[in-house]
Amino acid sequence: MKTEIQDYNNKQLAEDKAICDLLALTIDVELSEAENKIWHAHPVWFLDGNPVVGYSKLKDSVRLLFWSGQSFEEEALQNEGKFKAAEARYTAVEQVNIADLKRWLAKAKDIQWDYKNIVKRKGRLERLK
Repeated sequence: MKTEIQDYNNKQLAEDKAICDLLALTIDVELSEAENKIWHAHPVWFLDGNPVVGYSKLKDSVRLLFWSGQSFEEEALQNEGKFKAAEARYTAVEQVNIADLKRWLAKAKDIQWDYKNIVKRKGRLERLK
């Protein structure tokens, strides 16, 4: 795990840190080819410069966000925002279903909308994969 992401996780309370550590380790393994960094103050993983997954500490939970998640057709992911993002929220590490997470990460590789060029396209998304 990158130092900057571990530093982010270490700033969380114990239960939230456990969730963040599990998410980061699983994402690192399943998306080993992805670049990851702190982006807009949160850990995010990118494929070819396109954000695909990240997480953030919210007031009452840890939110796992998939930028193209609405296209995954997964009931456990909730729509987020006006574009194609979907999320899952956790308050305990036991709530993280590793099989679901791995399936979602596989879909994140195969189903992508072009967020990298959204500003250039004036807010219009195009499907990459």
